[in-house]
Amino acid sequence: MPAAVRHAIGVELMTVQFGGIPTDFKPIASVGAGAYEIRVRDVAGAFRTVYVTKFDDSIYVLHAFQKKTQKTTKADLDLARRRYKLIPGAKP
Repeated sequence: MPAAVRHAIGVELMTVQFGGIPTDFKPIASVGAGAYEIRVRDVAGAFRTVYVTKFDDSIYVLHAFQKKTQKTTKADLDLARRRYKLIPGAKP
């Protein structure tokens, strides 16, 4: 990811860490309960970060990727789901 995109995602995650709401996000229930997707656009394209915050006052970043198509690929969603299941106490 370009440095500007990494920075923007970091700022959005910091906002979440301090109890705020990201600028552009949406729930992504197909990954698991409490999972959200942060959306960042840049001249290099569209980028996404899937995270969940409902466990142990922690933010778990499940996956970060560049979108190449309008629909999120099954492989990206499957990877985020597998990582969700690895969170201690998670029940997707």
